[in-house]
Amino acid sequence: MQPRHFISLLDLSSDEFRTLISRATDLKNNRDPDFQPLKGKVLAMIFEKSSTRTRISFETGMTHFGGSALFLSPRDTQLGRGEPIADSSKVISSMVDGIMLRTFSHETVTTFAKYSSVPVINGLTELLHPCQLLADMQAYFEHRGDISGKTVTWVGDGNNMCHSYINAACVLDFKLNIACPTGYEPNKEIMNAAGNRVTLFNNVKQASKHSDLIVTDVWASMGQEEEQKKREIAFKAFQVNTTSMSAANSDALFLHCLPAHRGEEVTADVIDGSQSVVFDAAENRLHAQKALLELLLAH
Repeated sequence: MQPRHFISLLDLSSDEFRTLISRATDLKNNRDPDFQPLKGKVLAMIFEKSSTRTRISFETGMTHFGGSALFLSPRDTQLGRGEPIADSSKVISSMVDGIMLRTFSHETVTTFAKYSSVPVINGLTELLHPCQLLADMQAYFEHRGDISGKTVTWVGDGNNMCHSYINAACVLDFKLNIACPTGYEPNKEIMNAAGNRVTLFNNVKQASKHSDLIVTDVWASMGQEEEQKKREIAFKAFQVNTTSMSAANSDALFLHCLPAHRGEEVTADVIDGSQSVVFDAAENRLHAQKALLELLLAH
């Protein structure tokens, strides 16, 4: 039987997504040290891209559930030495119970999943970041209830986070406004699949009107540092600040996947202000991923 993978939010039905959020909140509020559904199970964590939150949350989650996690950097595997991904996937999956990959190329994750005999989790690729969306949506649901029918505004680059927000809009049925500079729009195929749920804007204040949630990310993601200066010019007018927040609904929330550059994509008074649930979502990476690990590995 083929294992169940989590490569994209589109791998979940809307009911499954909501059940995961509910389970994550339950695990957050009622930690039982004796509940160890993954006792004796091992998660291989392959990092081509480094991370604080992804590593800590998956490793802690496996420990809480009685299992263990192996941290593998490019120096620790044959992946960094040119072994075919299919071969690596077959070998690694024959020894562990699950694989989490945080990598540059989306094709690395999809190829790993194709040849793996155990569940594969997308911890981030240049195309998608679905695990962060589980945590973000959990934060929204905890503070405001179901997001169905609400309006979310994405400000900034049409990057992997933006793409996962587009997918979330499809699965959870909300409206997504995207404010981005010309030339930095999201992937057309991903956007077209969302139909009229997604609207593009070139102005942050207009995009933020009547919004229930405002989200942004750094202007230059990991691996784009050499573009920093160019992006600073292109994104100058795409900052989340008190002006954009005041255009949104009075009870709108603010989210950022971190790390954040205060004074660039967001002002300090917004990310550290009363409407920000950024650090709730950061903590939720642990709880949402525990719910995901339980779904995929506990059988």
